[in-house]
Amino acid sequence: MLLLYFSGCKSKGKTHTAFYYWKTVFQLNKEERGMLRKTVDNHLYLHFFDVVWNEQEQQVLPNGLLTVQCPLKGLTVTPVVYITNQSLKNSAPAQMDSLAFKVHRLLSRLTAKQAVVYENIQVDCDWSVDTRAKYFTFLRAFKQITGKKLEATIRLHQVKYPERTGVPPVDKGVLMFYNMGRISADLNARNSIYNYEDAAAYTAALPNYHLPLDIALPLFSWSIQIRAAKVIQLYAKISLQDLSDRQKFEPVYGKAVHVYKALTSFYLKGAYIKKGDLFKFEGMDTASLARAAKQVSEYLAPLENRNIIYYEISSINLPLYAKDIKDLSAYF
Repeated sequence: MLLLYFSGCKSKGKTHTAFYYWKTVFQLNKEERGMLRKTVDNHLYLHFFDVVWNEQEQQVLPNGLLTVQCPLKGLTVTPVVYITNQSLKNSAPAQMDSLAFKVHRLLSRLTAKQAVVYENIQVDCDWSVDTRAKYFTFLRAFKQITGKKLEATIRLHQVKYPERTGVPPVDKGVLMFYNMGRISADLNARNSIYNYEDAAAYTAALPNYHLPLDIALPLFSWSIQIRAAKVIQLYAKISLQDLSDRQKFEPVYGKAVHVYKALTSFYLKGAYIKKGDLFKFEGMDTASLARAAKQVSEYLAPLENRNIIYYEISSINLPLYAKDIKDLSAYF
């Protein structure tokens, strides 16, 4: 009986926790520094720049370079570079080696300026079937040039259809366990950041994915502005607290999500709001985060060392999760 019991248990490895930082100016407040120190052993996945297709210049260029305004000393930093799929589409296969060299050169310059010592690099890209070959060529060249361990972000559809999208030639994948639904003007649509039902369509494929996986979980929220039954804009800066101002908004009852109607026309945090506009708030709380962590952890193949990365530390909802981060990571 003991043999049967232990053979039915999935052994857990060691879990490490980290945060993403995705702003273009690195400046931590006291609360964020405390979160790094207390919950994640000062480990930060730091976004250094994007690689984008510049229409005006008709070439691939770096964009959104990180400006550092507070010391990185004492932090364990994993550099992150984001590559747009459009930049791959507009590049020739023969340009991938050159692109890998340029990305390495810029990243080396930026990290050396801040005296950042690192062992791993993460590349974030939602590649497609038609850019797969070019992206994988870039990754092979980039790994050879840098001599570092390489991580690549993985979306749920890439886990479910690996025969179409391929498995990137890297040391480790990072499954982005969020943004799994469609952003919709439908007031009864499921939460597009995370919902159990949409996730369930993909999780069964996880045990067969041929790459060790870390997990990224969402701490963020957004408000969807709807006018005339159409999505106008998406605002991460407009919080549930903003929408709860009864002098400016009224709740629309009887819906499955938080929906608020503008009572007048005004500006809020730089956004123009017209009288009658609807705002659908989508976010995460500790209960939904726990459900997400439990759901994905049940399907993951065992891994000796797994990182759980929360997106992201500058979230306006950060205080809500402060005491629960370690408990959430313990699911893995």
